[in-house]
Amino acid sequence: MKSAITAIALAAAAFCAQAQDKVTFLTSWYAQAEHGGYYQAVATGIYKKHGLDVTIKMGGPQVNAVQLLAAGQADFFMGKDFQVLNGIQSGVPMVTVAAVFQKEPQGMVTHPDVNSLSELKGKTILLATSGRTSWFPWLKAKYGLSDGQTRPYTFNMQPFFADKNTVQQGYPGSEPFTAQQAGQKVKFFLFADDGYPPYGNTIVAMQKTVKDKPEMVQRFVQATLEGWKSYLQNPAAGNALIKQDNPKMDDATLAYGVKVMKEMQFFDGGDAARLGAGIMTDARWQKTYELMVSSELLKPMPNWKDAYTLQFVKDLKVMP
Repeated sequence: MKSAITAIALAAAAFCAQAQDKVTFLTSWYAQAEHGGYYQAVATGIYKKHGLDVTIKMGGPQVNAVQLLAAGQADFFMGKDFQVLNGIQSGVPMVTVAAVFQKEPQGMVTHPDVNSLSELKGKTILLATSGRTSWFPWLKAKYGLSDGQTRPYTFNMQPFFADKNTVQQGYPGSEPFTAQQAGQKVKFFLFADDGYPPYGNTIVAMQKTVKDKPEMVQRFVQATLEGWKSYLQNPAAGNALIKQDNPKMDDATLAYGVKVMKEMQFFDGGDAARLGAGIMTDARWQKTYELMVSSELLKPMPNWKDAYTLQFVKDLKVMP
């Protein structure tokens, strides 16, 4: 009897090992703290526990995530709301299945004399091309700014350091840390705190994947959110994998990124505190859609709600 039970247990274990779904996840950039939960879920076996064999591929300046997803080279990618809505309009049937961050982490870095985003009139604004088709139309309309104030941002902070009348785009875990390392005092203003509605760090799949493999998608969403909860509690395992993928990443930068994510409550703030991590709402998506239409970044379209689904997060309740 004992040997029979052992044989059954071994057979069950072998079946579970064979039943691991292979999944490829594409990040938005080179490995960093803002990707930590995904790496943590790999490093600690959380994905494995949910029957997933996950490979993380890094994004970068030459990586077109939408093309790779549509071509089947990735099952999920780390996306943005504007990106998916534009994809729907262009005929690429993508869908957002969860929002890891309740706030889009885009913001503005300024010198210490600036006290709010309303004080940007008369300032030179350094922004990348992508900003012109996402957040700048919102900022321009909200505070009466003009295109004439803008100059290209080349991802080098020296022009900003050299001119006290200049402000520049940034992320809270990146440019402010670079400034700190250079001995420069700066302020950072998160657009979301002034009403910019998109979610951040979203999980995006093709609609066909959601239709054909809903159970796998559910497991990936849950495991990812568990990975993020674990990472923010103790990031050591995830950081080791991040540095393996991106040797240029150092402990100080990672620690700063984790600190900022906690302080700004990207993962556990807003609706997530009450409804669980990863949550999205129809109301937030409608605000983003209406912003894009009013900014002429998107034409009105009847199928805009195809850009997201709440089915994988509405009852999940992974509480931060």
